[in-house]
Amino acid sequence: MLTLLSSRRGSFCDGISRRQFLRIGSLAAGGLSLPKLLRAEAVGQAEPTRSLIMIYLPGGPTQHETFDPKPAAPSEIRGPYGTVRTGIPGVAFGQWMPKLAARTDRFSIVRTLVGMQNRHESYQCYTGRPGGRDGDNEPAGGWPGLGSVASHVLGSGPGGIVPYVDAGPKMSYRPYNNAGYHDASGKISWPGFTGRRHTPFALDGEGQGDLVLNGVDLARLQDRRALLAAFSNYQRQVRVEGLDSFQQQAFDILTSSRLAEAMDLDREDPAVRERYGKTQLTDPSFGGAPQSAEHLLLARRLVEAGVRVVSVAFGAWDWHANREGSIEHLAKKYLPVFDHAIDTLLDDLHQRGLSEHVSVVVWGEFGRTPRINAKGGRDHWPGTQSVLLAGGGMQGGRIIGETDKSGGEPADRPVHVQEVFATLYRNLGIDVNTVKIPDLSGRPRYLVDDNRQPIAELY
Repeated sequence: MLTLLSSRRGSFCDGISRRQFLRIGSLAAGGLSLPKLLRAEAVGQAEPTRSLIMIYLPGGPTQHETFDPKPAAPSEIRGPYGTVRTGIPGVAFGQWMPKLAARTDRFSIVRTLVGMQNRHESYQCYTGRPGGRDGDNEPAGGWPGLGSVASHVLGSGPGGIVPYVDAGPKMSYRPYNNAGYHDASGKISWPGFTGRRHTPFALDGEGQGDLVLNGVDLARLQDRRALLAAFSNYQRQVRVEGLDSFQQQAFDILTSSRLAEAMDLDREDPAVRERYGKTQLTDPSFGGAPQSAEHLLLARRLVEAGVRVVSVAFGAWDWHANREGSIEHLAKKYLPVFDHAIDTLLDDLHQRGLSEHVSVVVWGEFGRTPRINAKGGRDHWPGTQSVLLAGGGMQGGRIIGETDKSGGEPADRPVHVQEVFATLYRNLGIDVNTVKIPDLSGRPRYLVDDNRQPIAELY
């Protein structure tokens, strides 16, 4: 995984700081367009780039306190809080979700997702499949994530921008990170059989690729003529010696002012940054992510720049009540921030004219138990969960599937996780009925199993 924003120090391996790197990328504003050193910029586009923002909720969020409350159930099932009416007749959300409840025209909810395993790992959300254990029937190299498939099938975004970015933030519990670490087994299924070139470019954390071009130090990077000469020399070297996949990706990243500008939040309208709100930290014992709305803003800037798939982790949702407090405390503290942040992102995409070609999926690795446990929390529950889907040509205002009276099992229309993947691939312009990618043994693999199709109710 290539790394730009190192968590170890505020600089790259040669001492170039983050801000200095952004300064490198912004040289284009002074007349030198760095991507032109590699390729001519396309003059206009036939249509906007289709993109996806995947918001991963590490730990598995509760469906009862969010999108599938059960107000008529006994207290040990319905929980400590009430509900709020939505814009959909007869549909309510949890009490702490008033902003999303008022904007149901912007998104739809699947209440009956099935197919997830009881495993604390992001891998399921990024690949749609289990992996890392005996019996998973994983192909050699592991299943690729959706972003890796998009990178393999669709290639770079406009101007050569990297197609797949993991915007972080980095988490202390390794299986939550988008790096193929598996819960309990200790195995790694990453980057999958699409190969190293299609791993996500990570904005947080540590990786194995250098973002330094041979012979180009900071002093020369500040000199445009020297920069141009250095790149010209490097291009000649490339033609003679060739590049491996990590070097090529590093070269593309360093020469893309579009990416650097998208990452520089100082370029954003201060009023927009204020509207997204401040970061709320989560208890470190969860090992999850902070509730960082600025990471969602960064995701919007990246898809606006042409990145095809951006993944973001948001919050910590393993609410057993063995950490920090009961579900009564956790819901009151964290759900209003979630409600505001997701509503702000969807509204921002809509206002900027991006929602038609940018899809958003918000989900975790499983749901929570219908019955509150003795400590006042909810435990793991792969029987069903709720998923938010928005944009990308999907209709808003739909509730797909209904759960039973306790919210623990689908009462009708179970939606398999790979139906969600087929939907997201469709929105990106990838046909799951025709596209196949060979695994490392040469066997062609369809992107989803069992002829799963996009969710028809969304269109």
